[in-house]
Amino acid sequence: MRNIIATAALPYANGDIHLGHLVEYLQTDFWTRFQKMRGNDCLYICADDTHGTPIMIRARQEGITPEELIAASHKRHSQDFSDFQVIFDNYSSTNTQYNKDLCCGIFDGLEKGGHVHTSEIDQYYCDTCNMFLPDRFIKGTCPKCNSPEQYGDSCDSCGSVYSPADVKDAYCATCGSKPTLKKSSHVFVKLADFQDFLEEWIPQHTPAGEAKKLLDWFKEGLRDWDISRDEPYFGFEIPGHPGKYFYVWVDAPIGYIASTQEWCERNGKDIRAFWNDEKTEIYHNIGKDIFRFHALFWPTMLKAGGFKTPNEIFVHGFLTVNGEKMSKSKGTFIKARTYLNHLDPTYLRFYYACKLDNSTDDIDLNLEDFAQRVNSDLVGKITNLASRGAQMLQKKIDGKLGELDEDGKALLATAQEKGDIIAEHFEKRYFSKALTEIRALADEANRYFDTKEPWKTIKTDPESTRQVLTSVLNVFRVLAIYLKPVLPEYTAAVEELFNEEPYNWNSSKETLTNLKINDYKYLAQRIDQKNIDKLVEDTKADLKAEQELVTVKKNEYLPEITIDDFSKIDLRAALILEAEDVKGASRLLRIKVDMGNGETRQILAGIKSAYNPEKLIGKMVVVVANLKPRKMKFGISEGMIIAAGPGEKDIFVLSPDSGATAGMEVH
Repeated sequence: MRNIIATAALPYANGDIHLGHLVEYLQTDFWTRFQKMRGNDCLYICADDTHGTPIMIRARQEGITPEELIAASHKRHSQDFSDFQVIFDNYSSTNTQYNKDLCCGIFDGLEKGGHVHTSEIDQYYCDTCNMFLPDRFIKGTCPKCNSPEQYGDSCDSCGSVYSPADVKDAYCATCGSKPTLKKSSHVFVKLADFQDFLEEWIPQHTPAGEAKKLLDWFKEGLRDWDISRDEPYFGFEIPGHPGKYFYVWVDAPIGYIASTQEWCERNGKDIRAFWNDEKTEIYHNIGKDIFRFHALFWPTMLKAGGFKTPNEIFVHGFLTVNGEKMSKSKGTFIKARTYLNHLDPTYLRFYYACKLDNSTDDIDLNLEDFAQRVNSDLVGKITNLASRGAQMLQKKIDGKLGELDEDGKALLATAQEKGDIIAEHFEKRYFSKALTEIRALADEANRYFDTKEPWKTIKTDPESTRQVLTSVLNVFRVLAIYLKPVLPEYTAAVEELFNEEPYNWNSSKETLTNLKINDYKYLAQRIDQKNIDKLVEDTKADLKAEQELVTVKKNEYLPEITIDDFSKIDLRAALILEAEDVKGASRLLRIKVDMGNGETRQILAGIKSAYNPEKLIGKMVVVVANLKPRKMKFGISEGMIIAAGPGEKDIFVLSPDSGATAGMEVH
């Protein structure tokens, strides 16, 4: 028996699960289910990736806290995975105390080993957003091939990787403003310290083609890795470096260990002993776009932190739809939930298994081929054996299996002998080859059925017909066992049909004779093209709904409002009683105001860059008095102080006339 930890890359909490994501989560689910059927102790570990600037900005736009945003995302993701029959042994979040402690511990190992230094760098700063911009929040022209609309760290057109400071015509991806370069002190890991280790490790634990491309970088020597980000940032603050936070690619992969630790806590195991046990096999399943992070940075952190590195990193390609990149406008950027609203998840699991192997090649979801493959192979070939065999046995005889005829015994023996070959394909993640073997066996069984013509012999020789039906149903049962890693709920219905306990891989070696089967229930029905058409239509509707959401950018305006809308805003003069810095916040002041009639409120105002809090005391300001209180990281804000200006030191608090009193309405 083997002890295995298998992980899939962590889905980002800033978006929904789509069919491209599911390539990875389904193929990992196929593999881990197979391992469990073989009797191995295999954990499928995952978590939501919850940190970073996009989470913070999205939460701000929605008027909620980042914690509320990631909690809602976790709930949606978990439901999508469950409905697609993806079962994790632990599905967590990177925003946990376990993960924070592990991040700090691994950083401590890097620091004590002398592998960390701080250095000032030029970094893009957006004056409109009042923040340093992460790489992916910078867009512009690639400095290598001059392709426009590229991200600040890499080019999709030529594949180059570069510094954000090198991007031509850079602009903020959030507001469109032109950022400025500012100095900022950052924390770096000296990757060159690990170059010898990585040069030996990478070829032994990663796909040969990907390893070769990555090792080309080593010729110039490895650059230091920037692991810090400036506040404001939703994440973990770096110990000993106030105002600096771990880059998301530090704490995200550490989330593999943290999520495993949660499982260990429930099962009475020590995470270090369990992870580092020489008998424990560790496998990461990732897309080729994040190979660099997992093959360079991740083993470096593990080594520094005293954790065992993975046995192997499995790398897969992307999903195309109808031969092209997933497209929202064409209705092929399909969310998991939109798919589930129209089609059975069994169909996609089957189709992906027919297409997937262990290479990094992209796979294509051709919607016409998808329907044809499911209708022809899953329904017309495989399920047809059970449908015809079980219903004829129940309706025409007495629903009881008998013995197998000689041809049937030979057919079943062939199917059972294929078990080792199919198992080898599953082990090596050649799912398409496994499905090819299964379909070929189904073809043989259908030929046997058609040759014997039981629909004719049932009238003249019911007992020989019983033998034929017993043979066909036994072969179908074996196919269902082989399909269980791919179609778990489908196979559960087969277990119910034959009144059996859950199958393991060796269940295929058994033969069922002389027993009564349960009533047949439909296992799979043909895909109606109307459902696919509606799926595409609703995917386009998803895009339209997104486009109708208001996104405020530079020089853009909110939708027009009427005088009735404006009259709902209660503007009042208020006297500032107290004002102080908010510890840990770069832009906020905590202000206590007198609203009149003895009412006081706390307001968190983003005007720290423009005002000394002591000089605000006694000043009259205008407050939006009927704004719903907002729970923020630093407390509750019970209103809004009206201010204007381009930012930085030029933020002007709009005071009423000096003769105003607290509580007075402002017109």
